[in-house]
Amino acid sequence: QAATRGDGETGEDVTHTVGTIASIPRRLRGIAAPVLEVRGEVFMRRDDFEALNERQRAAGAKTFVNPRNAAAGIVRQLDASVARQRPLSFYAYGLGEVEGWPLPTSHHATLDALAALGVPVSDERAVVQGAAGLAAFHARVAALRDALPFDIDGVVYKVDELALQQRLGFKSREPRWAVAHKYPAQEQSTLLRDIEVQVGRTGKLTPVAKLEPVFVGGTTVSNATLHNLFELRRKGVRIGDTVIVRRAGDVIPEVVGVLPQPRRVYVPNFRMPTHCPACGSDVVRGHGETDHRCSGGLYCPAQRKQALLHFASRRASDIEGLGEKLVDQLVEGGIVRTLPELYKLGIAKLAALERMADKSAANLVAALERSKATTLARFLYALGIRHVGEATAKALAQHFGNLDAVLDAPLQRLLEVADVGPVVAQSIRSFFDQPHNREVIEQLRAAGLHWAEHEGVPPSASSSAPLPLAGQSWVLTGTLPHLTRDEAKALIEAAGGKVAGSVSKKTHAVVAGSEAGSKLDKAQALGIQVLDEAALLALLRQVGVALPGDASN
Repeated sequence: QAATRGDGETGEDVTHTVGTIASIPRRLRGIAAPVLEVRGEVFMRRDDFEALNERQRAAGAKTFVNPRNAAAGIVRQLDASVARQRPLSFYAYGLGEVEGWPLPTSHHATLDALAALGVPVSDERAVVQGAAGLAAFHARVAALRDALPFDIDGVVYKVDELALQQRLGFKSREPRWAVAHKYPAQEQSTLLRDIEVQVGRTGKLTPVAKLEPVFVGGTTVSNATLHNLFELRRKGVRIGDTVIVRRAGDVIPEVVGVLPQPRRVYVPNFRMPTHCPACGSDVVRGHGETDHRCSGGLYCPAQRKQALLHFASRRASDIEGLGEKLVDQLVEGGIVRTLPELYKLGIAKLAALERMADKSAANLVAALERSKATTLARFLYALGIRHVGEATAKALAQHFGNLDAVLDAPLQRLLEVADVGPVVAQSIRSFFDQPHNREVIEQLRAAGLHWAEHEGVPPSASSSAPLPLAGQSWVLTGTLPHLTRDEAKALIEAAGGKVAGSVSKKTHAVVAGSEAGSKLDKAQALGIQVLDEAALLALLRQVGVALPGDASN
């Protein structure tokens, strides 16, 4: 089986496309573990990329600019035949869930063990000591960079001892035991033709450089960000200058600076507009902030489009078929002005739009109907609150348990949520203090959007008192007699606990089923409490959690 990483916990089943990758073995050598989750990276080699473009040219089809663009999205293709036409490769870089297989004690031993099983692993790896060793490895790979069969933009340093990795733990988006050391970005010079202002989803106004097209970092660049007015002034950029453009990996192209040469005529400094170029609303800049913002909110067409696209995105409401071109038609035609109006769309109105027909219109209406059943975390993320990403939305949902508690939470309560600091808390509070945002939320509820409130936790526990397992880290291992792994995890998380993938000194308890593996052994060695399924359910009932099948439900 194969899955994407998704949101870090739940991904998409992509077994059908990953099965086309020739370098992934169909059977491992000398292992019969019941569970072995290998994590790694899918990429396209340069020689496979060149061969693909040769086939594209022979067929009179469009060629690809670089291997990254050619490989993008292929793993998530519904049609495996498309993946077969674009040969992909795979390198493993670590492990996820493992049961019934003795875990190595170090990262390098893990990669060696995977290679011995027949799993492809990069040969360009080494164990070094200290900063000097890291710098020497970085320089050695830099010398090999052009000769490698694939593109890279840096190397990654990792703490080798797995026990130390566990002690260091993770931030919300990355481990504390690994860091990327990039190579200098590729740069080119070109003419700055004009500066335009782009209005983003959150209302931020960004000056964008309109460039004489230039090939840099594997793609042709004609637009590059200037970030904000203060960065633009600091770099001394003016229309008509020859500027240096940089692009590294998948980073948005940016203007780094200006080539020092005299200007033939006087060119005034660029000034940010006082009114939004999309809706005419006042442009404001908060005290101490560098960004200028449109005050039009959801009334601004530019923000409206991006708000709709964000709301419909896969990790938000997941409305399949609601893409950029369709959103353009809906907004520009005045058909949809607010998020709730999406749920008033009918087949007849959609079918009359460009590139739409009865079947595609019916599919979109069905997707809209399916999106009404969501989760509180997804709904909060879909609202597009500034600074609230997936991890923060999930933390808010788990901490408060219901939407009304989030809507009315004072700053102090918001600051109690994991990963929420003063800036994020103020952004959340400001968003929910706006009457038109409250109105949109109530209209979405009236349109039928719903989710499980409290997820097994009594309202009193979620709204006025800490959740019973708050602050506790739990680990699941083995096969439970009645609950699936996901069901057990959901119950623990609903009670405020966090389910981790590995056992450490910080683990509160381990729930063990049949064929429990090394996690159980480690828990016993550390003296950590071990429960079976019955004991877990009894504990949850004792602290007032309503369980599936209980008479009180």
